[in-house]
Amino acid sequence: MAARFQTSPLTHYALLPFHPRRTPHATACVRLRRGFSSVVVRGRGPRARISVLAMARRGFGFSVDEVTSPADLQFEPPLKIVVYPDPILRARNKRINTFDDNLKKLVKEMFDVMYKTDGIGLSAPQVGINVQLMVFNPAGERGEGEEIVLVNPKVYKYSKKTLLFNEGCLSFPGIYADVERPASVKIDARDITGARFTVNLSGLPARVFQHEFDHLQFSSLLRHCFCFRN
Repeated sequence: MAARFQTSPLTHYALLPFHPRRTPHATACVRLRRGFSSVVVRGRGPRARISVLAMARRGFGFSVDEVTSPADLQFEPPLKIVVYPDPILRARNKRINTFDDNLKKLVKEMFDVMYKTDGIGLSAPQVGINVQLMVFNPAGERGEGEEIVLVNPKVYKYSKKTLLFNEGCLSFPGIYADVERPASVKIDARDITGARFTVNLSGLPARVFQHEFDHLQFSSLLRHCFCFRN
């Protein structure tokens, strides 16, 4: 997640990955099994703004989790940000079941990439590795704030209260969206050692988590119907 936030008037749309240069006047919609989302892109060029409503549903995720093999966590540094429309961003992300030195190296490398690109959050598919892993630090600076690592995260509960902020994404450079999300979220995850824990997030940490969680769940969105009108 890119480190840019601004409050803005409430809107009633939902974010889908979109490239305004290729379809500057397009409207996209997607129907979900447990809800409805739509997006409207306004303007031309890389600074196009998208008004968004991102209301995830409890239990939203893969019906069956694939698990990693040792090879899935191996990589050649340095890692680089994967940019839409790379198909890696659409692929299924596997559940991690091996907590070894390769995972620790991957987490360290992801934090390095995040800080170098002025991000405050990053998911594994954004660096080309399709596993259920995210890292973030709302402070956005190495040595400041708290570095958070979430492996195989699942959502237990979203708050009814929502907040609107302007979000950017490292995988969609130059695109910013007014996104309404739940103000807090209760999640279950594992840490870098494999220990399971439950935590309540609110404010900016909750928003960053939900943004990165969207990346981990993105392949499930693509199983539904996309409609583009020029």
